[in-house]
Amino acid sequence: MLVYQHFISEIQPARQYKFSKRNFTEVVKMDIGELLSFKPEQTPKRPSDFDGQEEYSDEDDEPQPSRKVVRKEQDTPNVKAKATASIPKQEPQISEQERIDILKLVESEEVEGEVLDETSLKKILLLFEKRVLKNQEMRIKFPENPEKFMESEIELNDVIQELHAVATVPDLYTLLVELNGVASLLELLSHQNTDISVAVVDLIQELTDVDILHESMDGAETLIEALRNQQAAGLLVQNLERLDETVKEEADGVHNTLAIFENLIEIKSEFSIEAAEQGLLQWIMKRLRMKMPFDANKLYCSEILSILVQDTNENRILLGNIDGIDVLLQQLAIYKRHDPASTEEQEFMENLFNCLCSALMASENREKFLKGEGLQLMNLMLREKKLSRNGSLKVLDHAMSGPDGRENCNKFVDILGLRTIFPLFMKTPKRNKKRILSTDEHEEHVVSIVASMLRNCKGPQRQRLLTKFTENDFEKVERLMELHFKFLEKVEEVDREIDQQMNTNDDDEDEDANYIKRLAGGLFTLQLIDYIILEISSTDVVKQRILQILNLRNASMKTIRHVMREYAGNLGDAGNSDWREQEQAYIIQLVDRF
Repeated sequence: MLVYQHFISEIQPARQYKFSKRNFTEVVKMDIGELLSFKPEQTPKRPSDFDGQEEYSDEDDEPQPSRKVVRKEQDTPNVKAKATASIPKQEPQISEQERIDILKLVESEEVEGEVLDETSLKKILLLFEKRVLKNQEMRIKFPENPEKFMESEIELNDVIQELHAVATVPDLYTLLVELNGVASLLELLSHQNTDISVAVVDLIQELTDVDILHESMDGAETLIEALRNQQAAGLLVQNLERLDETVKEEADGVHNTLAIFENLIEIKSEFSIEAAEQGLLQWIMKRLRMKMPFDANKLYCSEILSILVQDTNENRILLGNIDGIDVLLQQLAIYKRHDPASTEEQEFMENLFNCLCSALMASENREKFLKGEGLQLMNLMLREKKLSRNGSLKVLDHAMSGPDGRENCNKFVDILGLRTIFPLFMKTPKRNKKRILSTDEHEEHVVSIVASMLRNCKGPQRQRLLTKFTENDFEKVERLMELHFKFLEKVEEVDREIDQQMNTNDDDEDEDANYIKRLAGGLFTLQLIDYIILEISSTDVVKQRILQILNLRNASMKTIRHVMREYAGNLGDAGNSDWREQEQAYIIQLVDRF
């Protein structure tokens, strides 16, 4: 109905025909877009048939409803009925030729704008090169007189904006590279005017957009290789060094530069090593240390850092060599007693914790973490019960696991960490909106820390740890067995699901895939719990209590032995082959002794 009224309002000034809704829809077959775009020829208007109901302005032919009439209609309900009764009923008429003319008008509309082709691109690049050359000449001739070269820089900026059209046709990236366009753009990153370099960064960011690159993999491959060959990462970092983030345009340039790195790493993961080696890691560390209000760029820096160290051991080692562990600890220390002020800042804090966890996967960084008093900071965070407690638990798990965590495990006992970790072992904190870790994740990290200490601690530290399980009438042993039955039930449920799938499908699923599914379903945590059971069973009184609980639950020691034998047979490659063999032999020894 609204479309019909709109069409009538367009036709009304002509006063040539009168349409009804029925005839309009039957005679003129148009879609909504056609109706809205229809523009009839203007003809001289004639006096209105409805005096007092419509007013016409001298400048516009379109009818405007009179406010006076509206009030009358509200005050006198039967006015509309009387006006309708006075109108003679006439069927609207339209000839076949007129209908054809209307359809031709609609169909004759053409989409404006040109699609960029090779010829157009060549013209733009030629103009671009001329503008670059002209600007260089004007700057050389009038270095002390900006008014003389200002116009040439405006023209240069304009042609850079025109090059954004290339991003709509990624198939032309190959031609862009062949015509030396990428090299010329990268040269402008060092332009004296940062507005020009920011404009180039904005253009490159659009050219490297992941969605656009996926439209033409050949063009994407050519563009990325050209950027790598021209040392684009180093040039981008040099430009970052001189940008002033107190200026909005330059702050946007920093954000777009980081977006370029993210795009390129997503397409070519090996680009992350090149970017780090060419100064990106150093710049991010410098940017994190800056005493500036928290903003989007600081958050973005933490995200890029997380990407750089997530899967690349070379970048983890480089991060440690440039004192990155200390920088991360200094930034996290802010959240020891204060929660983040916003959700964005909370995300920033979580990113830093993830970066620290990734960095600690390199054995070279464990010692730096220890010397930087990272254990003390994480221990304090656990005690403060702020949001940072969740991240600190994950960091401790990474710092103390495996054969490289031996020194950290002993140090944690020395700084009275057992007083902090065992209350968390005994009772998982209540779930709330701000909690990052789920109950299962929290229990997994706590159990993993205890298991690592039992494996790595020697001498008095180990004895203090074993003593904890005998305190308060073996309450920690009972809690341990409670966790054992909880996760055993989870694993048995996953096993039933796998069996049902195998019965339904004729083809057996990959054993490795099933094992991974079981690990994610609770088997990994169960293995850690049962490992702790074997370790603390070296104390006779503790072993007797464990057997007593098993008997009360009609459970068997065979289940624990089976879980640990499977664990020994599937040890990962966290250490070298010698360590793996020693660990397998040690676990089998514990199983036999149990």
